Amino acid sequence: MADAGVAGFGSLLRQLRLDASLTIEALAEASGVSVRGIGDLERGRRATPQRGTVAALADGLGLGEAERERFLAAARSGRNPRPHSASLRVFPRGIDDFTGRGAELARLTALAEQAVAGLPVAAAVSGPPGAGKTTLALHAAHELAGRFPGGQLLLDLRGMDDDPPGPAELMLRVLKALGVADRDLAKAGPQGHPGLYRQVLAERRCLLVLDNARDEAQVRPLLPSAGAGMVVVTSRRMLTGLESVHRLPLGELSPADATALLTVLVGRERTDADPVALAEVAHSCAHLPLALRVAGNWLATRTGWSLRRLADRLALEERRLDQLSAGDLHLSAAFDLSYRQLTPGAARLFRLLSLVDGPDVSAAGAAQLTGQHLFDAEDTLEELVETGLLGTDRDRYRLHDLLRLYARSRLRAEEPEGESEKARSALRRWMLETAVVAGRWYEPDHGAPPATWQGTADLSTAEHARHWLQAEGDNWLAALRAAANAGDHTTVVEVAEALHWFSDQWIFWGHWPEVFGTAARCAQALGDPLLEATQLNYHAWALLVCERRHRDSVDRSAQALAAAQRAGDLPQQGWAHVYSAWALGLLGDHAAAAHHNQESARLFEAAGDLHGTLQAMSSTAQNLHLAGRNEESVTEHIRTLAFLDQAGDDIEPHVAEVTRANLQMNIGRAYASLRNWSEAAGHLHTAVRLWRDGGNNGMESRALVFLGDALLAAGRDDEARNAFTRCLALGTAADPQRITEARERLAGLG
Repeated sequence: MADAGVAGFGSLLRQLRLDASLTIEALAEASGVSVRGIGDLERGRRATPQRGTVAALADGLGLGEAERERFLAAARSGRNPRPHSASLRVFPRGIDDFTGRGAELARLTALAEQAVAGLPVAAAVSGPPGAGKTTLALHAAHELAGRFPGGQLLLDLRGMDDDPPGPAELMLRVLKALGVADRDLAKAGPQGHPGLYRQVLAERRCLLVLDNARDEAQVRPLLPSAGAGMVVVTSRRMLTGLESVHRLPLGELSPADATALLTVLVGRERTDADPVALAEVAHSCAHLPLALRVAGNWLATRTGWSLRRLADRLALEERRLDQLSAGDLHLSAAFDLSYRQLTPGAARLFRLLSLVDGPDVSAAGAAQLTGQHLFDAEDTLEELVETGLLGTDRDRYRLHDLLRLYARSRLRAEEPEGESEKARSALRRWMLETAVVAGRWYEPDHGAPPATWQGTADLSTAEHARHWLQAEGDNWLAALRAAANAGDHTTVVEVAEALHWFSDQWIFWGHWPEVFGTAARCAQALGDPLLEATQLNYHAWALLVCERRHRDSVDRSAQALAAAQRAGDLPQQGWAHVYSAWALGLLGDHAAAAHHNQESARLFEAAGDLHGTLQAMSSTAQNLHLAGRNEESVTEHIRTLAFLDQAGDDIEPHVAEVTRANLQMNIGRAYASLRNWSEAAGHLHTAVRLWRDGGNNGMESRALVFLGDALLAAGRDDEARNAFTRCLALGTAADPQRITEARERLAGLG
């Protein structure tokens, strides 16, 4: 609402104009003041009528001496309002339907309490275009207004303009808005305004919202150094260079808050009628507040539209950005503002990042897209992060889903098609080449990268290799699919072969059946029976262990055995028997399983294959457990452990690590079947430690549930509860079946 002094001056101006029988246009011509200026003054829209303007209006009105003095006095009152808590209490539309951001509001409230206690506070709210930074700041200002009786002011810093206002201009606007007299401003002069600004903020408990900041240089002089005030800065940039500020990065809303905002905008009756479509609309909007508001406004003004109709239209990615427009709200226009401020190199990388197949990428991967040196690529990525167009999670970089669509549209518009395909191919080729080198850390007869390897990923240790393979899993899997579709069968088989033993480290990733199934088809296409047998065996393992498709695994093993016999390869024949025995044992056909184990042991011994012999022994011991012959199983497992110890360095370290942990776990299970809880718990504790030390969370989750069950049966409920809780803590890296079992056990324990 307008200040009382300003409103009084405006009313007086209008009355004097009407008394003089002048239109606004006539007064404008007589005084030299613009029509718009006079209209703004009469409506109270201008808070500080200048002396020259007032004198010109008085002359244009032809005022006598008494009326002129009255007129000038009213203007002085309008220029020097007393600060009061209603300085900025009219908020833009949209505040009433504010949704979510509970944690951020709580933090701003806590910071306001610090300011009230006498500590000046500055908070920087940053985030990508459309994240709702201004909405949050204004809503917080509304909620916190009562704590700042010295005034609450909003300044639009116009950070996206080509020529935004500088600190001096903004400082002067704050001083005038807070009622500093023109004579005091003139006395201080431009050089004294910073000191006067600091003095005023130190003396008054004010809340300033500096919206849409350009950069640190624009904002830094406006931050308070003393007093009980608070400044909230919003910017698309992270404003990394600002010192002593509390940072509140904003991202998308939670799914629940996103659907809640749509419900407020559209109406509960319509959203309750189709909650599935509601969730789909929120998902297509990537839970971004501006996109949600556009979609909600669209539905609110088209009452004949169902949520399903809009959900289906938004489902088409190539049209989604065009659909997210309502009136003068255009999502892509918000993205345009940030994109136009990028340097050419950053703009090109932004476009090319839309080619990344997975949800995120490393700096080394981004460098493949542009052909830059790694350090140069990192600098360019950080520019995108700073401008709010790219998110980070540790050493990964991620485009928001809608920004990815926008980047893809700019790629089509600006990047030559051949260049785009060249960049995509370079990235995918690098992904597969690096996957081979990383996977071979876990392969017998390979290990560390060769001295000649000049890769940009850090594969200096097996743990680093594991981290890279898991972090880039979606990307190298997409590259593998592309290679298979392009008929590059040799590359597909090479990658799968390199990842064979690594797959034990990441069993429950969810894609090993696809990887090895694809490789088996490619091997068949190459017409090499040995390659075919090898990949069919890997696929049999994946079906058995990852998907528990025991019967399908038996069928695949039979195909592998036939191919291995055609190739005359004894080790692959042995592996086919191992996987057949494993699956048949789980299916309850223990006699057939025993036969296959005997055959595998014979073939591996004939081939001199120590790794195969070790697995055949382990499989024999496990089948005895499945058959209920637990004392024999314990004896055979211990014999296998002794064989492993005796083999020493002849067994690849990671193979030995996995086998040892598996043997300890299975000994514990056999003892549990014998109701020897003490021995069971001891071996299962050892297995948990070995899996954990090896970083194999999937198998650790299995061992924890087996341990918890043994402890529960022994009446050691607190220890059992701890084991099940630790299993749940492993999250998505755990075996999903064991997570379900752990939850059930904990529910039973209360």
